[in-house]
Amino acid sequence: MTVTIFSDTKCKLGEGPLWHPERQQLFWFDILAKRLMTRTGDEEAFWQFDEHVSAAGWIDHNRLLIASETRLFSFNLATKAQQTVVALEANDPRTRSNDGRADPWGGFWIGTMGKQAEAGLGGIYRYYQGTLRPLYAAISISNAICFSPDHKYAYFADTAAQTILRQPLSRDDGWPEGDPELWLDLTAEDRYPDGSVVDTEGCVLNAQWGSSRIARYAPDGRFLSAIDFPTSQISCPAFGGDRMQSLFATSATVGLNDREAHAGQSFVCDTPYTGQQEHQVIL
Repeated sequence: MTVTIFSDTKCKLGEGPLWHPERQQLFWFDILAKRLMTRTGDEEAFWQFDEHVSAAGWIDHNRLLIASETRLFSFNLATKAQQTVVALEANDPRTRSNDGRADPWGGFWIGTMGKQAEAGLGGIYRYYQGTLRPLYAAISISNAICFSPDHKYAYFADTAAQTILRQPLSRDDGWPEGDPELWLDLTAEDRYPDGSVVDTEGCVLNAQWGSSRIARYAPDGRFLSAIDFPTSQISCPAFGGDRMQSLFATSATVGLNDREAHAGQSFVCDTPYTGQQEHQVIL
């Protein structure tokens, strides 16, 4: 699989790529620059915000649900109109949002973390039917939120712990049932799980911070293969394209001090795997 540059714009902390199924368009964030970015054809555009923004789900053709450091809000791409949906750790200036994704029931899972990656300062929440409910506390760096195609499981990671957990879900409404189980332990390999996405075969593709790769794991956690990238800090994947077989990936320059020529750029490669269409957020 050949990796090419999708966007040569260098993000300080590229994250949260989202392929909008109705618009057939990729959106992604530069968290530290407080920007939402996109590209159509050869043209790039961005929207600037006054606080950190990190992840999104699609509500309809023109509106996204965006997670910021203080709230979830709807954002109209055409008019730039914003409307707060629910507050998110708004009274804690130490934290911001990080990884997030819509679930198969129209909910939205969002993780938070300390702005300085302080140990245990973050958490993971679910927005569903008008309410934001905390799911997990004492998370250092929330990541890898994604869902199995059979709707049985959610996955999530605390990057600092070098593990990915799997959470059984209610088939009726998507709330967690029982406790999460350890699904993948990367401590022996000294790898750090970042963003993840699940393909239609139920395999998890995980970006591994500092490892220059996205690794693919079977539903039982077995390593299958890896795609190598030309920079170390690959942060999050997303499937897209007309056949949902293009794998996009964001990256970051933060902490590298210009040591890597392709750091911060966004990438794409054609794969033999098919991704799931991103689920629609229901407000």
